[in-house]
Amino acid sequence: MVSRLPTYLLSSERMDQDNLRALLDQVRAGTVEVEAALTRLRHMPFEDLGFAKIDHHRALRHGMPEVVFGKGKTPDQISAIVAALLSNASNVLVTRTGPEVAERLRREHTDAEYFPGAGAVRVWRDRTVRGKGKIAVVCAGTSDLPVAEEAQVTAEVMGNSVDAIHDIGVAGIHRVMHHRDRLSEARVIIVCAGMEGALPSVIGGMVTAPVIAVPTSIGYGASFHGLAALLGMLNSCASNVTVVNIDNGFGAGYAASLINRL
Repeated sequence: MVSRLPTYLLSSERMDQDNLRALLDQVRAGTVEVEAALTRLRHMPFEDLGFAKIDHHRALRHGMPEVVFGKGKTPDQISAIVAALLSNASNVLVTRTGPEVAERLRREHTDAEYFPGAGAVRVWRDRTVRGKGKIAVVCAGTSDLPVAEEAQVTAEVMGNSVDAIHDIGVAGIHRVMHHRDRLSEARVIIVCAGMEGALPSVIGGMVTAPVIAVPTSIGYGASFHGLAALLGMLNSCASNVTVVNIDNGFGAGYAASLINRL
């Protein structure tokens, strides 16, 4: 019986071969020294830091830069991971982190940007736009801004043009209608909303683009920290609405980026 590898493994193998071929061509041309090439080869398919295994090939497989989930990691760990990633890549995003880590990364990498609302740090050296259209990032209220900012920062570092539209919740429906043209121009729309989570359904009924709904943990007691908004979005009557987890602006920005490249 002939064993067949899954398509994604075959695809990964082909990309590894292409990357290896490009590296060998650079050595032959003299643009990369032999020792430098050996160092890069040593990190294939990942670099083991002991406490973390750095996947330098993730961008080859997914077409997206690596992302570091900062919560639960020490500043030393995050610093080492980011340094290792930037030795082989231009862009890195750290999510769910705080001022202490941000200050350290900004000392070590002068082009690092800190977004305190979203709790994100971004190194964005390659600003090539790879998306085929514009991603609109919408939030219902000002309290939803941190989640919307995480989605925006993510979508931008993934190579997209982003149009941010803030504070257009359904309690003032005229604010939504005021931005109808901007919403219609977007290829993908991310909508962040708390309370009852109604805004994605409203926008979904106005546009032809896919809408990625992000329930936020904003609301009074019966909102159950975003559960009410999540359930409302999951039960949306707008067929073009899909939903990510509560407060998951990163997941929405990442998924929107993949859609925008199709």
